[in-house]
Amino acid sequence: MELEKIVSAHPALAGHESRMVSAKEAVAKVKAGNNVYLGTACATPRLLCEALENLADPPPNVTLYHFLTDGAVPHKGGKPSTRYRHKCFFVGSDLRIAVAKGLAEYIPVSLSQVPGLVENGRIPIDVAFVQVSPPDEFGYSSLGVSVDVTASMVQNARRVIAEINPNMPRTTGDSLVHVSRFECMVWYDTPVIEVPAEPTDEVTEQIARRIASIIEDRSTLQIGLGNLPQATLRYLGDRRDLGIHTDVITDALVELLEKGAVTGRSKSRFRSMIVGSYCLGTRRLYDLIDGNPLFSFQAIERVSAIDTIASQHKMVSVNQVCSVDLTGQVCTDQFAGRFCGGVSTQVEFIRGAALSPGGKPIVCLTSTAEDGKVSRIRPLLLGGEGVTIARSDVHYVVTEYGVAYLFGKSIRERALALIRIAHPDFRSKLLKEARKLGYVEKGLSLKRAVEVSDREERRLLLRNQKTVLIRPTRASDTPALQGFFRNMSKEDRYTRFFRRLSHLSDAEAQRLCNVDQDSEVAFLVLYGAKGKEAIIGSAFYFVNPSANMAEVAYMVSPEWQGVGIGTAMQLRLMEHAKNRGLRGFTAEIQAYNANMINLAKRACDDISIERHGDTHEVTMLFE
Repeated sequence: MELEKIVSAHPALAGHESRMVSAKEAVAKVKAGNNVYLGTACATPRLLCEALENLADPPPNVTLYHFLTDGAVPHKGGKPSTRYRHKCFFVGSDLRIAVAKGLAEYIPVSLSQVPGLVENGRIPIDVAFVQVSPPDEFGYSSLGVSVDVTASMVQNARRVIAEINPNMPRTTGDSLVHVSRFECMVWYDTPVIEVPAEPTDEVTEQIARRIASIIEDRSTLQIGLGNLPQATLRYLGDRRDLGIHTDVITDALVELLEKGAVTGRSKSRFRSMIVGSYCLGTRRLYDLIDGNPLFSFQAIERVSAIDTIASQHKMVSVNQVCSVDLTGQVCTDQFAGRFCGGVSTQVEFIRGAALSPGGKPIVCLTSTAEDGKVSRIRPLLLGGEGVTIARSDVHYVVTEYGVAYLFGKSIRERALALIRIAHPDFRSKLLKEARKLGYVEKGLSLKRAVEVSDREERRLLLRNQKTVLIRPTRASDTPALQGFFRNMSKEDRYTRFFRRLSHLSDAEAQRLCNVDQDSEVAFLVLYGAKGKEAIIGSAFYFVNPSANMAEVAYMVSPEWQGVGIGTAMQLRLMEHAKNRGLRGFTAEIQAYNANMINLAKRACDDISIERHGDTHEVTMLFE
């Protein structure tokens, strides 16, 4: 488009015609030894990047800094080929080979710290290449889909060169830059880079559903990069009054808005507004945010400020990681020695969510690498995997095999919880290594209990209108079961064990939690938020193979008696036993325990009761 037509269409450019130059003229302003910043992600200034690479006489010792880019490093024959040194704060897909080959360097730093490093001169930026919208009638261009660290770069760079794209949406927040800030401008009418959602597989969907099951109505969400967190958004359409305070915004948010799930009414700060820092999406998303006051795009250091995150109501942080060891140490930027991803904003959001009232910090990963031959849950992080998130900060860990809650748990409890959600092919090896490392006792065997699928779980609405979870016991339940036992009355303990016990020993508790779910079967009833549930009931049956029968026993917390838990446990054990082909149950019940006798009578029609002294021997035959 001719310059006159451009100025006619955008009057704010009038008087600045001398600064409207070609890309070749613009990049000629980069001098030897300069540090050059390249704009982020879908706002990568590709025309300027290409012109810089194509200079006939490229300036020496130039370093290009960037966060997440698309096309910043040219490829020839599928291999990276660049004439400059690159330093990146995130190893995206277009940088991984370059980093591996030494053409680019990774800087492991939280994004929220980058603006400070630029401001104090530790990372001096001489020239910033950015892609912006045309200026409005007041002379302000918008950074559009990428504010992130770019806002700070524009403010602190000695020179700013703008690639003006008429297709760039105008966003509000920290995105405005006056045209006078640009040393020169290049007009570039091109579609904004689009990043459609990645296709998902069944494992991704399983993990997404598990994460979604933890997220409650009126939560405020940060959904990080990666297909696992992003897929989670598709399972939140039935939630109410969700809020968004996040680093990255994608197309998945559009569907949540259309379903009315996102209102922001319960947010503590920026109420009713969607706060983000940059976009990875398609034109569908860009059209939604263009001039939309519902969205506030803020500088990354504001979005990821821990106090701001912590002040949000029920702040939920969901981030994908590379690997985790049995103590809970997490690596987010390396896998088996290869750099990938980065620190990004994960640390701040995890800590902020942990401090938020009702908050939930969640990290997620597939149980194995893509080829299925390597477990992402490790005894120890490998030598080529650095600790990005300290184990003391980790709360929820999610794989396709379950949810492990680690915060406040011992090393033993963490190891067992993580082994349970590891891929079944690696659990025995992980347990063996955990024993070698002294994380668990040498004689511990998880038997088949660790392999019990979550399909055995049931949720039940009780007569008091509270929903409880009935599931098989796990080896990691030992301390909770001991606490449950301590809260029982002396009579209840005697009713269950027929002996006077003041406490449940470690060995006894471990035996009850670490059953094989074959000859011994144990279920617990739990109440509370996922990962933080309290045991309020327990049920066991022990198989007598010669009679094809099983002895059954139950315990219910005193404050939960009379609301239907006993009946629920009995029906669940009967369902399980019938599926196993057992003929029925036997039970010894104290003669004075009328409630348990009545419960047995309600279980089935074919029941016989024989009294032996102070006890009743009850036999229940299934149909």
